[in-house]
Amino acid sequence: MVNRKHLIIGGAGFIGSNLSNHLLKKGESVTIFDNFSRRGTLLNLKWLQSDYPNVKVVKGDIRFDQKKLEDEIQKADVVYHLAAQLAVTTSMVNPREDFEINALGTFNVVEAVRTSKNKPILIYSSTNKVYGQMADIEVVEKASNYEYKDFPNGISEERPLDFHSPYGCSKGAGDQYVRDYSRIYGLRTIVFRQSCIYGPRQLGIEDEGWMAWFIIASVLNKPITVFGNGKQIRDVLHVDDLINAFESAIFNIDKTKGNIYNIGGGPKNTMSLLILIGRLEELLAEKIKYSFSDWRAGDQRVFVSDISKAKKDFGWEPKINKEQGVKSLFLWVKDNKSLFKSL
Repeated sequence: MVNRKHLIIGGAGFIGSNLSNHLLKKGESVTIFDNFSRRGTLLNLKWLQSDYPNVKVVKGDIRFDQKKLEDEIQKADVVYHLAAQLAVTTSMVNPREDFEINALGTFNVVEAVRTSKNKPILIYSSTNKVYGQMADIEVVEKASNYEYKDFPNGISEERPLDFHSPYGCSKGAGDQYVRDYSRIYGLRTIVFRQSCIYGPRQLGIEDEGWMAWFIIASVLNKPITVFGNGKQIRDVLHVDDLINAFESAIFNIDKTKGNIYNIGGGPKNTMSLLILIGRLEELLAEKIKYSFSDWRAGDQRVFVSDISKAKKDFGWEPKINKEQGVKSLFLWVKDNKSLFKSL
């Protein structure tokens, strides 16, 4: 990874700012490309610039600023495409904008990589939502969570795609473009179908990043709404482990190029909404008030990533367990209450 030039599209977002900080700390060359429309991105940039005042920042939008995008990709050795519209609910309210950001924006990125002379490595952050609601998979209901009846290792990359919701369609379109541009044009692309990523700098809201939102709301005494019955299960992954996966996949690019990986906490790091609330009550030493509302469209009762392909191809697996991760994010939010009050 030494002496590579990194272009982080969406570099002021949650994952992007953590990745930028990690690479800058190592002395790497980083360019942040962001349109700064997302809540908290200017705060994340201010945080990065406090330690790295000379970090290169390009304000641009992947929907419209193709020349800027092409110019920056031409200089890069590695491109991380992290910019996205993230919420299923938002995609249902404004499907055209969701399409333009996630599908058209990703097409613009991958085209800029294809037409560049240097052909940088491209990492694309996809989502488990490309597998849809998975209503055909039998689940077992327990006291505080669901679990798969027949998939003890989770869902592998062999699972058929079944885009559900405008968000699933737009992210899935990008997912397949990135994959196919490797097959057709020989680009060195990697698709990460990410499960529930959490960690510091996740200035969450109710519709994006449920773990962070529940922690923020519990610390700030804000109302919490549980959609569905709260037994939905996800495999949760700390952002530091995701960054390690990025680096390991890049280091092993001869093996990983053209591949798709399910990346999450795996079967050892699953958590339901109700289980998280119980853990937060322990950390707060008090009961949390919350209410229930209807299920959201397309919500998977269970999603757990089978991460064995990533382990086999580039030797990666999570190092931060869910108990450590939840406690660390809880303490970070407590120490940074002023951040959330200014949003």
